[in-house]
Amino acid sequence: MTPLRRRMIDAMIQRGFAQRTQESYVEAIVRMSRHYRRDPATYTVADVEAYLLYLIKERKLSYSTVNQAACASRFLFERVLGYERARFPIPCAKAPQTQPHLLARAELAALFAACIHPLHRTLLQTIYAAGLRVSEACVLRVADIDSQSDRMSVRVEQGKGAKDRYTLLAPTLCAHLRQHARCYQTRQWLFPKRDGDSHLTIESAQRAYQGARARAQITKPGGIHTLRHCFATHLLEGGVDLYTIQRLLGHGHIGTTSRYLHLISPQFAAPKGVDPLDLLAALPHVSA
Repeated sequence: MTPLRRRMIDAMIQRGFAQRTQESYVEAIVRMSRHYRRDPATYTVADVEAYLLYLIKERKLSYSTVNQAACASRFLFERVLGYERARFPIPCAKAPQTQPHLLARAELAALFAACIHPLHRTLLQTIYAAGLRVSEACVLRVADIDSQSDRMSVRVEQGKGAKDRYTLLAPTLCAHLRQHARCYQTRQWLFPKRDGDSHLTIESAQRAYQGARARAQITKPGGIHTLRHCFATHLLEGGVDLYTIQRLLGHGHIGTTSRYLHLISPQFAAPKGVDPLDLLAALPHVSA
């Protein structure tokens, strides 16, 4: 590891950056150094701007990827190398405002039914019914599930932004998790790997989602994060207020949560209750 990379990682650790953010920033700088074939400490603002333009025009990468490279460069120059911000006015491209594709309730039920492995089915149901990020679901511990009648919650420890929070534990999900715990005799990790000593990886969860999606013949684009989008939108359609959904999702700003107001189906008739998995069970001839 080069001294500059070590300094950058240490600076991110000091500021409490999430592990995945650290990895993304380092990888962005590594890719730029491979492009120029020289020490990033020697770059000028013109070098960085030219590289960002290259990513957009030649590589045709998404604006979110370009923004990540810009943010990583800004952090390196300002926080690690100590340059003034005005000396490196690195622009961040404005990402196009797109809305995620949501799965219909029948598609969600078909997705869960298409899971070959019961552990994967319970994992996907948990992500949907509790509104979790995949990184949060994979590291859930048995102790994070509070099924006491006056609590009924899932504790998310050190989620995005290094913040703890609680989200809802719906009765249907609670029953699924009890059956899951009996079948797999879980001790520490709620979703363990085969060796039982470590938790399921994010990559394994994503593969499980894509496999079930293909078997269910779902053609809408989107990854496993779609389940979290469905959670928020379905709760809104069920009459839950935006502030409560913000807390359940762990969003720092209400504006981030308000995007789901645009996803509510105009044809939707609100059902009774707010248990996401119960909404699927209400479908005729479909089992969750």
